[in-house]
Amino acid sequence: MVDEVKETNHDGEKPEEETGEENKYLLPDKAYKALKWVALIALPAVAWLVGAVGPQWGLPHCGEIVTTINAVGLFVGALIGVSQLTAAKPDGSGEK
Repeated sequence: MVDEVKETNHDGEKPEEETGEENKYLLPDKAYKALKWVALIALPAVAWLVGAVGPQWGLPHCGEIVTTINAVGLFVGALIGVSQLTAAKPDGSGEK
């Protein structure tokens, strides 16, 4: 039998009473992980794929498409980086 079930917060984080701290990021945890995967894995892989097979298939403007995909990846990476940096640090943590 289940003694006690703790629900997660609406953003996928563990409850505050379980972790001892609340989520202070701009993005919910699930969104952060998904965007991180997109920025670090998916978009660079798609850009490489378009750059490699696009000219063989006669896809016009391959260079511009690859540059655009990489720029979107950089933008998403910057957004998740801002979320990580703007998270409030706990008092007395010694971090700046």
